[in-house]
Amino acid sequence: MISNIFIHPEEERLRTGWRIFFQLILLTLLIVFIAPLLFGLGALSPVLAFLADEFLIQAVAIIASIYFARRWFDQRSLVSLGIRWDDLAIRDLLFGIFVPALLFGIIFLLEWALGWLEFEGFAWQQSEFSIAPVGYYFFGFILVGFYEELLSRGYQLQNLAEAIGLRWAIFASSAIFSLLHLANPSASIASVLGILAAGYFLAYPYLLTGSLWISIGLHIGWNFFEGPVFGFPVSGLETTALLIHSDTGPALITGGSFGPEAGFIVLPIMAIGAGLTYLYVQGRQPIAIEEVS
Repeated sequence: MISNIFIHPEEERLRTGWRIFFQLILLTLLIVFIAPLLFGLGALSPVLAFLADEFLIQAVAIIASIYFARRWFDQRSLVSLGIRWDDLAIRDLLFGIFVPALLFGIIFLLEWALGWLEFEGFAWQQSEFSIAPVGYYFFGFILVGFYEELLSRGYQLQNLAEAIGLRWAIFASSAIFSLLHLANPSASIASVLGILAAGYFLAYPYLLTGSLWISIGLHIGWNFFEGPVFGFPVSGLETTALLIHSDTGPALITGGSFGPEAGFIVLPIMAIGAGLTYLYVQGRQPIAIEEVS
């Protein structure tokens, strides 16, 4: 009876809740170990300091924890989460990255037309302009898009689906994803609800394809075009931006200092993105909810 609390009697592996719990413990231990190590190396030279970046620390810790948890606790391969790399994966990734360019272009033009933002010019018109910070954020958001999707729509959603069914797993994983952003600047109830909706938006391509690559691409493109290109806050975080403007619209709609995720404007925008995704994947075999749950 005691062993059945931890081990699934039919699958002969840890039960779902324990798998997720021990993955988080492993993640915490890796961060505690890796962060001081990389920061120590970073103090030795500017080149090694690059390795001590927060993006890289989180990427190494999250990807490694999921890899080992998937092998040891789940007894499955990392690729089985939906990250098989092939020609279709490349197309899906690029599609996902560039869809947010259209979505944030719509947000920018709509708010500009309604007088909700004041356009002040382009970054390259300033004498101190450098393209390097934009490149840095693009690299960082590639990492963020990959490891956050691998964790939220990969490890957590897919493990939870085995225990509580796909519908509740989408809600639970999206809720966890949303709560993880509570520490961001300007977080609020509106931002929690907006990112909860974003969790559904990012899960949708996985439901259609069984692959994470569109979701990863959407996450990368969302962060990059939202902040470094169009100049909106990225979930409360300010970045270097190519388009310089100030927000003067109602925060309830625009999201204010948190960014569009905290405003009503994001809901129809995500609906457009979901529609484009649906049209793009037409002809593929979707996942049947009964099979996953």
